[in-house]
Amino acid sequence: MFFFRKKKKRAANQNKFSKENKSPLAIFDVDGTIFRKNLHFELINQLVLMGVFPEEVRHILVKLYSRWLEHEGTYQEYRDALISLYNKNIRGVSAETVKVASKKMVAFHKKRTYIFAERLIKYLEEKGYHIIAISGSPQEAVLEYNRQHLHFNEVFGTVYEIKNGRYTGKEKEAPVLDKARFLQEFTRKHGFSLKNSYGIGDTQNDAGLLKLVQNPIAFNPDAELKSIAEVKGWKIKVERKDVVYDIV
Repeated sequence: MFFFRKKKKRAANQNKFSKENKSPLAIFDVDGTIFRKNLHFELINQLVLMGVFPEEVRHILVKLYSRWLEHEGTYQEYRDALISLYNKNIRGVSAETVKVASKKMVAFHKKRTYIFAERLIKYLEEKGYHIIAISGSPQEAVLEYNRQHLHFNEVFGTVYEIKNGRYTGKEKEAPVLDKARFLQEFTRKHGFSLKNSYGIGDTQNDAGLLKLVQNPIAFNPDAELKSIAEVKGWKIKVERKDVVYDIV
């Protein structure tokens, strides 16, 4: 009799588990994959416009971005400066101020998206996918972008430490540093399977994640990701103006 009860309880738990995690999973990068620009830069720009960050911060970033466009610098140099300048200047700023800046920034930029990403998101939603995003941009900006535009099941950005309602300038959590590990922990914690899963990203930083999913897509990839995708046989999608095409 005791054995029967134990077996019945285990079966009930299994049924509960399957109900909670029956949706297939899709994972998106945000900046350069869905959003045509960079949420982190646009948040910094908004904080400059509000007088929270000094104007010099924007000048430095625009200069570094221009150097990359003119083949005199690297995109990584721009990205490193973006993070370090944000970390430095966010110290002492109130959490409420960043929430306000995020709302203003997203309201202005939210429709600046890629056609391919919008079509893929619509397709996955219709198929009942559980859709998440992993971004290197601050969590406040990513959450607001999701609230106003994406409407994904869950989104994850860089979390900055807050004490007494103000930022310390220290990063608390940064899923973007190892997206593959984050995805593995996410699926294990919530019981998701990667069967029929989709993943989409645009840089080498997304390669580890794309290796885990069944349907990896390299979208407007940088040279490193393009090389990996070609070796692995992944789909490579490129969007130019209003045209989306495959690289074979």
